[in-house]
Amino acid sequence: MPRSATDDRRSRFPAALLIALVLALAALGTPAFATPPQAAAPAAAAAELPCDLYAAGGTPCVTAHSTTRALFAAYNGPLYQIQRSSDHAYRDIGLLTAGGYADAASQVSFCAGTSCTITKIYDQTTRHNDLPISWGGYWKGPGPNGSDVGADAMALPVTAAGHQVFGVKVTPGVGYRIDHASGVATGSQPEGIYMVTSSNYTNQWCCFDYGSGENSHTDTGNATMNAIYWGNACWFNGCTGTGPWVEADLENGMFHTNTGSNKDPNNQGVHHPFVSAWLKNNGTSNFTLKYGDGAAGGLTTTFSGPLPNGYSPMKVDSSVLLGTGGDNSVSGQGEFFEGAMTAGYPSDATENAVQASITAAGYGTSGGSGGVTGALHAVGAGKCLEVPGSSTTPGTQAQIRDCSGGANQTWSESTFGELTVSLAGNRLCLDASGQGTSPGTKVITWTCNGQSNQQWTLNANGTVTSAQSGLCLDVSGAATANGTPVQLWTCNGQSNQKWTLN
Repeated sequence: MPRSATDDRRSRFPAALLIALVLALAALGTPAFATPPQAAAPAAAAAELPCDLYAAGGTPCVTAHSTTRALFAAYNGPLYQIQRSSDHAYRDIGLLTAGGYADAASQVSFCAGTSCTITKIYDQTTRHNDLPISWGGYWKGPGPNGSDVGADAMALPVTAAGHQVFGVKVTPGVGYRIDHASGVATGSQPEGIYMVTSSNYTNQWCCFDYGSGENSHTDTGNATMNAIYWGNACWFNGCTGTGPWVEADLENGMFHTNTGSNKDPNNQGVHHPFVSAWLKNNGTSNFTLKYGDGAAGGLTTTFSGPLPNGYSPMKVDSSVLLGTGGDNSVSGQGEFFEGAMTAGYPSDATENAVQASITAAGYGTSGGSGGVTGALHAVGAGKCLEVPGSSTTPGTQAQIRDCSGGANQTWSESTFGELTVSLAGNRLCLDASGQGTSPGTKVITWTCNGQSNQQWTLNANGTVTSAQSGLCLDVSGAATANGTPVQLWTCNGQSNQKWTLN
């Protein structure tokens, strides 16, 4: 599909002003291994977007990919392309305003009554390193002729500055890639990378990556990749905690440190709805890993030191990938909202300024409360729906119990039809287990993912129905005892299917 005629316009703010902003923000930096205070970012950071700040720091973006917002203040082109299944038509999703947020309403109207796939993520730089669906590689994808497949365009609704937007939900088999990309680091040239992702959807497998890989889509040896890996992988000699972590995929290993392993008791895993993940590599003597809360605060450095044995000098190739490994390993999963790669090794001050821009973007979960927040009362039993034991483990079956006013009995109705509960910093959604559509399907809590089995309708007659199946939320066996589980059942008008949220 054609680009907007204005998609190559860039910010022309005076360089001196931008550099001054970056230097002023340097005070936000934290030393390696320190945990920064979670203070709000200065308002000045919001005036510039990530790639303006990278340019001001002397390390310009050579890729800039996002489905949620512009990464240059002057960008006014398309963010991504979608295709709907009903008639195979395409649409570019652009911005509400130059330098602003995605026009998600255009996607919602285009995909109404059908499904849509993200077929391309546009590069906002003048280099046009757009990411189409990958053709596959050594490891075959699930698409035609072993290609990968595109992400479900509607699967990851979130908000940014109060605007509805959509991220890229990378399920196993989803992958995007451009080979022989323009201007990216090759060989031992220095490179910086960041992406905004989430702790809500990860696994331990290979590889949810963003960064540089091989043009051949095969493993061509140590040091031929330089990509951020985000997930729970622990390849070398054990790890502290269970993850997820920011790691460096340098080919033939995901590295927490130069020895690969993670023995740091302060790095047991990162748990935020939005996470900024960072990797920079000077190609010969240093690579650095950082993370931040994508909603507030500064950066934490988990490792900065020499490259692993056998990885200096780097031999990086010029393929840019998202969602898979260098050899097209397709078992990883994760969420992607924005990211960029730079020419050169960014300074800490520049990265601190970019982090401030990320937190100023106002990322939020899908619609917030949107509706009522309170206890969900089971009318027939006179009790409340709860997450037993305040468990944060996905797959826990919901049940009823005497109303206590606790967090595990406090539900919020989102603008996207979710019923959510927040426990120990984790946002969980009421979910029809296994996307079940038959009577007797367990109703559980699960990591919010935007799918229809997590969408509910609170009806005027007191029933709560699953948007996917039309079945009613039901107290099993019309029992009234504490600990009775809930399920989906054919709607029958009985009191064990009546609920009030207040």
